[in-house]
This record gives sequence, structure tokens and C-alpha cells, in this order.
Amino acid sequence: MRSYKSLNNLVGWLVFAIATLTYLLTLEPTASFWDCGEFIACSYKLLVPHPPGAPTFLLLGRLFSLFSFGDPTKVSVLINTLSALSSSFTVLFLFWTITMLAKKLVLHRPGMHDDRTLEPTGGQTLLILGAGVVGALAFAFSDSFWFNAVEAEVYAMSALCTAAVVWIMLKWENRADEADSDKWLILIAYVIGLSIGVHLLNLLAIPALGFIYYYRRNPNPTMRGGIFTLVISSVIVGLILAGIIPGLPTLAGAFEVFFVNSIGLPFNSGLVFFLLLFVALIWFGFRYSFKAHNRLINTAMLSFVFILIGYSSYLIVPIRSSYHPTINENDPEDVLSFVSYLKREQYGDRPLLYGPQFNAEPVDQKEGAPRYVRKGDKYVVAERRLETIYRDEDKMLIPRIYSPAPEHLYNYKKWVDIQEGVKPTMGQNLSFLFRYQMGHMYWRYFLWNYVGRDSDIQQAGVVWPTSANSGLPERIASSPARNNFFAIPLIMGLIGLFFHVRRDGRNALVIGLLFVFTGLAIVFYLNQPPIEPRERDYTFTGATYAFAIWIGLGVLGLADLLKAVLKADGARAVAATLIGLLAPGLMVAQGWDDHDRSDRYNSVDSAKNLLNSCAPNAILFTNGDNDTFPLWYAQEVEGVRTDVRVAVLSYLNTDWYIEQMKRRSYLSQPLPISMKSDNYAQGTNDYLPYVENPAVQEVNLREFIGLVDQGSPLLQVQTQSGRPLLSFPTRKFYLPVDTTAVEALGIIPKERRKQLVSRMEWDMGKGAIEKKNLVILDMLATNNWKRPIYFSSTVNSADFMNLQPYFQLEGMAYRVLPAKDPNYDPRGNEGYVEKDLMFENMMKKFAFRNLDRADIFYDENNLRFPANYREKFARLAEAYLAAGDKVRAKEVLDKCFAVMPDKSIRYDYYVPQFVVPLVQVGEKARANEIMDTMTNRAQQSLAYYSTTNSSLFDMEVQTNLMALQSVYRAAEEVGDQARSKKALDLLNQYYPRQ
Repeated sequence: MRSYKSLNNLVGWLVFAIATLTYLLTLEPTASFWDCGEFIACSYKLLVPHPPGAPTFLLLGRLFSLFSFGDPTKVSVLINTLSALSSSFTVLFLFWTITMLAKKLVLHRPGMHDDRTLEPTGGQTLLILGAGVVGALAFAFSDSFWFNAVEAEVYAMSALCTAAVVWIMLKWENRADEADSDKWLILIAYVIGLSIGVHLLNLLAIPALGFIYYYRRNPNPTMRGGIFTLVISSVIVGLILAGIIPGLPTLAGAFEVFFVNSIGLPFNSGLVFFLLLFVALIWFGFRYSFKAHNRLINTAMLSFVFILIGYSSYLIVPIRSSYHPTINENDPEDVLSFVSYLKREQYGDRPLLYGPQFNAEPVDQKEGAPRYVRKGDKYVVAERRLETIYRDEDKMLIPRIYSPAPEHLYNYKKWVDIQEGVKPTMGQNLSFLFRYQMGHMYWRYFLWNYVGRDSDIQQAGVVWPTSANSGLPERIASSPARNNFFAIPLIMGLIGLFFHVRRDGRNALVIGLLFVFTGLAIVFYLNQPPIEPRERDYTFTGATYAFAIWIGLGVLGLADLLKAVLKADGARAVAATLIGLLAPGLMVAQGWDDHDRSDRYNSVDSAKNLLNSCAPNAILFTNGDNDTFPLWYAQEVEGVRTDVRVAVLSYLNTDWYIEQMKRRSYLSQPLPISMKSDNYAQGTNDYLPYVENPAVQEVNLREFIGLVDQGSPLLQVQTQSGRPLLSFPTRKFYLPVDTTAVEALGIIPKERRKQLVSRMEWDMGKGAIEKKNLVILDMLATNNWKRPIYFSSTVNSADFMNLQPYFQLEGMAYRVLPAKDPNYDPRGNEGYVEKDLMFENMMKKFAFRNLDRADIFYDENNLRFPANYREKFARLAEAYLAAGDKVRAKEVLDKCFAVMPDKSIRYDYYVPQFVVPLVQVGEKARANEIMDTMTNRAQQSLAYYSTTNSSLFDMEVQTNLMALQSVYRAAEEVGDQARSKKALDLLNQYYPRQ
């Protein structure tokens, strides 16, 4: 029989192969939604993504992309494969971690010592390996980890770093008595340094590693020693988080400002002096450790240096930024802007231990740290960040209910009985912490992985073994994401936890610390608001990893329980392993269909369709991650429509992004921005409030932009702080149009030439003009209609600035034209439908790959763009019917239901818009089927949510009510009184409850 060591290696690699095959078979072939498109694009060309970046991931992603051998369509799947392999290596290290811990238990040698020379019997070997297989595969098939494994995000590689350092520490523990054992600790330091360039989650494993070190070095540990170890390891985490990562660059920045501004040396001289001093201090530290023969200091110095070596991957950020690449977020090209990038200053912060509660009234503002920029041969203060001061009585310990945003206040009340104007009590704060932040946003996610998940709908709950399937809405009951594991993985983990605590308390404490610090500690640190744009379960895979160790050790607990029935070690090991394999077996069987993304192209197709909605050399305004990052992928990786300039509205509020927009990008010329850069600098013209001047009835946009550019006193108003601010004096804006020049450009369709206006007029409203709005207005005033300007149809209508009467719908984007739609109704649809151009785009150019396949799972995120497609198909069909062209209208309707049938993309609230057009083209049966299906589904859903926690699912409730309302209107319009009455009765039944 093979030795235990060879079998341990062989079975480990077999588990690795199973995980790898699983992830490769379910891998997304293109860029997923959210950050994946950005990470793939930035990996492919080593660009600068959003702070704090992920340079280790980007460098490895670039390496993987080279295997595309010039075929850009293979880049995404190769970088996705990096996540897949990172995940399967995580599973491999987890297997070996479980077998190391299981061996101590099986051989009855708990604690910390070298057991490499001990050879288990055949039965014991089977039991140890069985524990490793069950635990590793349970984690491999867990919901959150599997989700991360098949897309180009940093969380898979972050999990690999965590698994690697835990495994290396256990390897050290077996070799701690050897003369060169410290090399394992130095390797851990290097991996931690590399992990900083992936994600900071790995640092939370340090307290657990600290206890392994303490227990191994102290055969008789004490409570005092344990507390000291916890404090020291937490301090190490803090030193890396605050001291090394932002601290060293901040110190270097202070040197730079001093040497340049005070001494008058050239740029970067301070940085050089800092590096020389820093290297000298490291040299003195090593010299002292050698002279004093102090092994601990020497090991600490080596570990510090190797953390820095790993952390040095971050040098790619300022290096690449200095070349002004096409994606260069925050422009961190010098040490000062690099510090801001590392600190994620653009995202703001949240109170942690002490701070204001939600209705705290600001009493003052003080100037905080300065932000420097280069000007001439000096660094000058561009702005000082303002820090808001609150009354002491408005502050409290552990402020959890802190956000004054209206949508947050609405959602706080779902969890805690707070009242506006009344300071929350400590009990209410703690209630929100335990009920929402820990209960809903952590334990719910944990149970998704090891008990079961209700569906893919946001806020979805847990499926317990006793959960009933009757009475569920079809949207939930038929969701592939509805997975029921009958709590078997949870039970296995609890058996393993109790067995571990009883047999080996010290190692159980180590795993417990890993579980707490990568789970509940993150919850406390994040201090999440009461609603998130998406589920955040991917953050807590470290905790599910730790629990998977106990799932594996649960096999040992089962074997112990079977002693009375099965005396033979081998039979008992096989029986316990087979029972244990029920957990990963159920998980893979239930989870395959909702984690299989192998044929999904929706995200990239949505990006290409949006780009192909635009005329050549267009400017396209977008908003949000899912609206933008797939576009970046399509342009940067596949080179699709690089003549179109994508301008992200949220970034247009920053000076660094506006400067990038004023540079050429591939086939796109700089944006037509006329105002001087100083007027777009951060802290200048961040917003212009509306301050009415009765003497000004209306304002010429070009003159207004000129006045803003001059900083004209005519627009200045005084703020409470005494600082002058530019404003706008009237809501009425107009833009003169050179109609002769516009006609010469040929941009107005033939049938719209009578709609061409000599001046555009619109109402800006009473809200402030943000910097992004100012940029858009500047371009409208400067462009003279030479470049097409579009808004993505997914942009928030608040950013349209009431320009909708001049919108022309040409696909998935609205073009701004000096032609006013005579039929525009602010209560109706936006944009004049340019039928022939839109037909050409949607029927011939657009791709809808695999949206007609019922065997592919499209989750909630993936269903948003198809809903948008349907709305545009309906608009196009209605436009043809209004023009009397039933043939074209039917062609459009048939195309829509062919590429997105209900069997694959369920009817959404836009679908009732098709009822009237369908009846008009003679498709009454399909119209009736839509109304009946939508009504029945809404009735089922509303009945369910009325007896469930409907406040958590108010979006679902509102969506179903909107669908019923649409059905009612459509039935009324086609004269179907029976269906109209049914929809109206349901509306009357459920509306009062809202």
C-alpha cells in the first residue's frame, strides 16, 4: 500500500482536478456584470482600475491573456480561468489543511507538534482522506465561492491567499523545531504582501496564525498569553492596514512636499531621500539583529521586507498611470495622488466605533488634510477636504444607524423602530447590528452556502428542510437558484465543530478565530447601510472556508458515532465518508444549473448593442457599473466601436476624469470641452445652486458657460462660510441653433426636418447643476452638433436635465438633436423613435446570443437588459403602427418574442406594452396569453408577499403592481372587460396595503 504522504498528495490533486473541471465547465466565456469587465480590460492592457486597484491580479491576468495568441475574444475566458484555477488551488490547500488537522485527531495527538513521522493505519488513512475530500468539495461547491470561481473578480485569488497562508502556517507548525523553520514564516509574509495587491481580506487570517505560533512556542499556554497574542496579532493587522499600505506612501509624500516646497529641490527629490533613509533604517535593523544575535528581530525584519517585496506589485499603478492610459482611475501618477488612490478617498468613510447618528445636525466644518497638485515647480494646495463637525450629544458609541439619506431612513425603519428627529438608543443601534448587519447580511449568506437559498431575487432568504414549496410565486419556485441542501452541510459542520472542540481545543480555537475574523469582524468593520445595490455574500467566503474545515472534520465525528455499530476502522471510515459525501453531492447537484454560465453572453452583447446604437464618432453618457464596465471590455479588449467615447456621468464629477476626456482615445478625438481646466478642478464648481434673479428671465447657454469660465461676479453668491460660489439665476435655458449648418450636416432625418428648431429651450429645474451637468452643458454649447451626443437609456432621468423633448431613440440610446418632438409628453415615453434607423440597429446589428435558450439561467442582474430590449422593441412596433405599417410592426414583434421568449426570459413589466400592438397586427391569442400569464403571476406573487415579510421585497411588490396596472390599461384599450376587471380587482385588493 502507498504511504500516507503519497496518498495525501494523490487524493489532494484528484480533488483539485474535480474542482478545476467543475469551474472550467461552468466558466463564463465573456465578461460578467459588475467589476469583471473593468478587471479584464485592465488586466489585458495593464490599465488602472478603481481604487485601491488589484495589481497582483492584473499582472497575473495579463500573463494569462498572453495565451490568447492575438485572439482578443479568448482574453476574457483566459482571465476568468485565472479565477477558476485560483479557486481550485484554494480547494487543494483546504484539503491538505483538513488532513493535517484530521491526522492529529485520528492519531490522538491534539495540539501543536511535529507528527510527520507518524504513519496512520490503512483505516485511519481512509478516514483522514475522507475528511479532506468531504470538506474540500463542500467548500468547492458552496454558493458564494463557486460564484467567484467562474468570473474575473479578485475574491477567488483572495481566498487562495488565505488558504495558502493557513496551510503554510500548519507546515511551519510541523517544522517549528528545525533550525531553518522561520523560512515558512517569511514565505507567509511574502504571500501576505502579494495578497495586498489582490484584496485585503487575507490580512484577517493573521490572528489565527498568531495563535498557531503561540501554541507551538508555548507548551503551557495561559489566558494572559492568549490575550497578549490576540492583541499583538491585531496590532500587526493594524500596522499593515494603516502603517504599511497607506502609511509609507503618505510619509514619502510628506518628504516630497517638504523637499520640493521648502528646500526648492526638483520633483521626486523628496521621494529619493525618503527611499534612501528607509533603506538605511532597514539595513540598521538587520545589522542590529545580527550583532545582538536576536532571531526574533531578524525574522521580523525579513518578514517586513518580504511583505514590502510582495506589496511592490503596487508600483505598477503609478508607473502605468504616468503613461496616461485610456482607463486611469484617479490618475495616481505621483506619490501624492497615489496615497489618495490607496486610501480610497473618493468613496468617503463610515463611522466605526464613535460618530454621529442619522439625524445629527452639523454645527461646523473644519479644513482637513490638503490635496496637493503640481503647479510650476511647486506643489500647491488644490483643496482642503472639509470635515463636518457634530455636537457631542449627537454622537454615540458603535453608531450603526448613521446615514441621513432618505432611502436609508426608509430602510432603517424596516429593521428598527426609529423616529425622525429622535436620537436612536444604544439598544436600537445594537438591534440593527444584530438583526440586519449580522443576521441579514451575514448569517443569511452563511446559511445560503450550507443550508439552502430561496432564489436569485435580492433579499432572498434561506431554504430550510422544513420550508414549504406550495404557494410560492413561480418566479421563486422555478428559479434554478432555489437550492435546498436539507441543512446536511451545516449539520456536518456542527458535528465537526463539537468534535474538534472536544478533542483538540487549541486548534479548534484557531479555526474559530479564522471563522470570526473573516466573517463577523468584517460585518462590524464594514458598518453596512440598510440597503445595498447587490448582495454582498462574496465578501465572506473566508468564513465559509473556515466552516468547511469543520465539515471535513465532521466525517471524524460521524466515525466516532459509528463505533458502536462498526468495529473495523476501514468500514467505519468508508461509511462515515459516504455519509459525509451527501453534503457536497447535494450541493453540486442543486447548484450546477444556477452556477453554470458557460453559454452566457448577455453582458458583452448588451455593451456591443449599446455601442452600435450610436452614430460614428459619438459621445455616449453612461452611469453605473453594469452600464459602463462591459463597454470598457468591448472597446479595450475586443476593439468594438472605439470611435465612440464613453463618458461615465459619476466620474464626470471629478477633475481627473474630465482631463482624461480632453485627450484622444483610439479613434475618438478629445471631447469638445471649452472651459479651462482650473474651472473643473476639484473644489471648484462642484455644484452650482439655483439662486433666482428675477431680473434674468432666461439665459443663453453659450453665454452662461462663458460666464462660468470667467468666474463672473454676475453668477457669484455668498455661502454661510463666506466663500463665494457660482450659481445659475434662472431655470430657463436656451441654446441658439444654426439651422443652416445643422441641415448641411445631414443629422436630422428627412421626416423630422420640420421639427428642427432655431433655438432649444428647456427648464433646468431647481436642483443644483453638478460638475457632470456642467460638462454636458459645456459640450452642448461647444460641439455645434459636429459630434453625435447620446445618453444611454439606462441613465437616471434626473441626469437628462429636462432635455427629453430633443431626444431621438435610435436603439438603446437617446441622441440629443435640435429637433423638438411635437408629441412629447413628460408622462409618457422619452425620445422620438427614428423608425428606420432603429429597425436597422435592433433587427440587423444587435446580438441577442442565447437569450432564447431555456436551459441557461439568467439571474436578476442578467434580466435587466433584456427587459430594456423589450421596451425598445415595443416602442419601435408602436411607431410603425402609428405610421400605418403593420407589416414592419409584426416583424418587430415576432423578432422580440423569437429572441426573448417567456420560456427563457420571463415576461417582465414591459411586456403588457405589447398587448395593443399584438391585437392590431392580428395576434390576439398571444396578447391574451400575455395578459393571463402576467395577471396570474402577479396574483400569485402578491398573495405570497402579503403573507411574507413584504417590506423586504417592496421592489418585487411594486413591480407586480406595475405589471397589473399595465395589464389593466392594455385590456381597457383593446376592450377586454373581463381581463381588465380581474387586473383592477387585484390592484384594488393589494394597493391599499402599500
